[in-house]
Amino acid sequence: MSTTTPAAKEAAFAIRQAIPAGGLFAGQDWRISPRPFELDPHLARELETLGRVLLQFYRAVNLLYRQSVEGRQPAWVTGLLDQGKPAELVALQRQPAFKNDVPRVIRPDILLTDDGFAITELDSVPGGIGLTAWLNAVYSRSAIRNPTTEIIGGARGMLDGFASICGDAPQVRIVVSEESATYRPEMEWIASQLGSRFSVHDAQFTDIRTGDAVYRFFELFDLANVPNAPRILDLAVARQIRLTPPPRAVFEEKLLFALLWNRNLREFWRQQLGEGFLRRLLQHVPYTWVVDPMPLPPHAAIPELNLTDWQQLKTLSQRERELILKVSGFHPTAWGARSVTLGSDVSQADWSAAVDEALRAFPTSPYVLQRYHKPRTVAAEYYDFDREALVPMPARARLCPYYFVNGEGDAARPHLGGVLVTLCPADKKIIHGMKDAILAPACVAGGGAAELAR
Repeated sequence: MSTTTPAAKEAAFAIRQAIPAGGLFAGQDWRISPRPFELDPHLARELETLGRVLLQFYRAVNLLYRQSVEGRQPAWVTGLLDQGKPAELVALQRQPAFKNDVPRVIRPDILLTDDGFAITELDSVPGGIGLTAWLNAVYSRSAIRNPTTEIIGGARGMLDGFASICGDAPQVRIVVSEESATYRPEMEWIASQLGSRFSVHDAQFTDIRTGDAVYRFFELFDLANVPNAPRILDLAVARQIRLTPPPRAVFEEKLLFALLWNRNLREFWRQQLGEGFLRRLLQHVPYTWVVDPMPLPPHAAIPELNLTDWQQLKTLSQRERELILKVSGFHPTAWGARSVTLGSDVSQADWSAAVDEALRAFPTSPYVLQRYHKPRTVAAEYYDFDREALVPMPARARLCPYYFVNGEGDAARPHLGGVLVTLCPADKKIIHGMKDAILAPACVAGGGAAELAR
């Protein structure tokens, strides 16, 4: 047990008491830490500027896709990105109305490692916006936070950031599908904070009018189960509403990182990102491959792995299997770590079965393979309300910074609204939201723990 100061106890109870009556995640809870998670100033500065890099990456992805359609970049690029998609969805994402549209919320998943950090994927339809807004607001209160420590984004960074992506639309409709219903309470909370202009609706709501803004909180694989999607999409194609994220499945694919690493596209990335941005991405994005069962010539090998056939992936030893397999996108298991297999954490038989599934699924749901960068252990603690004590918890951390893109065209700029930190027990290899995890906002180190320690 850690020494439980009166200030820590008071903070923990204040945080729990502030949880909205309707909760923030349907049927979910988490461990409460009485203090935010401290980041060293260098990492905080890295996160502050990372949004520009990721926005430029999305712009480059958009250009790569368009030029591949036009025949100015390799056809295999669109072949991969459109693979398994219905023809009508492919046609939709090529509509002129969305030609230059990229997601206005950019959220990377970042693991803290011994070597720095690793950006494992990007989420263009992320959960956690309302939760992080609430965490920032609550931990910024004077009764909880150390007065010398500022929460990244401040009390209103997430709220103002989300509002900014909706422009000056008279009404903002946040449409949450049944698939995403877990996150409905957090969106209801954020709407309640932003006023009557913002409202949350289910997939049956159709009273969407010209001039409205719609925040799409449903994945494109789930369109058939979203009855109001046709009206929303028709209005967006006609440019009668402002829709974000745009209905472009290209931005919901994890294989974008495999394209980043593809040597055939290196000059394209260098031209569109610039040498500095490209170097920064390659430093932090783990090497990623598309698991494509097409046979290689007998004299060829898969880069980095030195395998001549994906079947050989099954024969790697446990030590060699520091690799993650996961479906790329456009699939019910493509979010929430539901398709993720860590090779070193499963038996040879289970790993072989996962490889077989990835190869089998390629024509409809391509998988990616990614190097696993083990998260380092960090010190954390949570308040146990039953024992009324602080409990230390060696943990592994995932950082989710939220960048909100406002402005139009080349003038658009990303702004960091806040950072959600998920701290899982150190024995958990894959980090995601779970009841044993601590969820907290991030702050910059520099005395943040001093007051609670007194």
